[in-house]
Amino acid sequence: MSNEELPRDKGHIGEQPADAAKELTGRQRLIAGLWPPRVTRAQLIVAVLLFVLGLGLAIQVRSNSDNSALRGARQEDLVRILDELDDRTQRLEDEKQRLDAQRTELENSSDQAEEARKQTVEKERQLGILAGTVAAHGPGITLTVNDPGDGIKADMLLDALQELRAAGAEAIEVNGVRVVANTFFSGDGGNIKVDGRKITAPYVFKVIGKPQDLEPALNIPGGVVQTLEKEQATVHVEQADDIVVDVLRPAKRPGYARSSSS
Repeated sequence: MSNEELPRDKGHIGEQPADAAKELTGRQRLIAGLWPPRVTRAQLIVAVLLFVLGLGLAIQVRSNSDNSALRGARQEDLVRILDELDDRTQRLEDEKQRLDAQRTELENSSDQAEEARKQTVEKERQLGILAGTVAAHGPGITLTVNDPGDGIKADMLLDALQELRAAGAEAIEVNGVRVVANTFFSGDGGNIKVDGRKITAPYVFKVIGKPQDLEPALNIPGGVVQTLEKEQATVHVEQADDIVVDVLRPAKRPGYARSSSS
């Protein structure tokens, strides 16, 4: 073997690894581009977001499909559903009207009961004034009769009382005695009694009523004032805006009379 052939052989042998290396490198590039997959962090985040978005869209589509279930219903079914809704609406409206009527009735009943209570209290007050069990005050007059000669008799004071009642007196007190329906005068000549209680001059009548009616009633010609003055008595009438009649009578239960409603 000559020295010239050796280099040729070496060169031929050395060329095969170079071609093979170039061919393997191309395949490796192709495989490296496909497998194993190389995923960056940004690509992974985008993939997750796309998955979540797709899932949400799927849920929304399904929900819309459920809510639109009536779209596929028959016309007869839709008419029946509408009728049921109308009936339910009408029942609710009727119930509302019934409750409104009950509320109005209760309000009216409450108002009527309150008004009846007020009227009862007022009636009780009025009857209490007439019966002498309730104190009273209001405009009126004070009639003062001085009898220095003891010439005044019981019937004269009774006439004065009756004249005052006829003129509209609503509450009367005579020398600390409350005058009521059955009040009576007895005695004469300085020994006069009111309902059995002795009183002495001056005789003072505290009267609640309209002063413009009470005073003229006493001063009519031949009336109370002139009759008393004939007996040497002095009579003084004074009008006032507020007369207090606060002497009370104990309430007594009738012995025989009963209410016709009981």
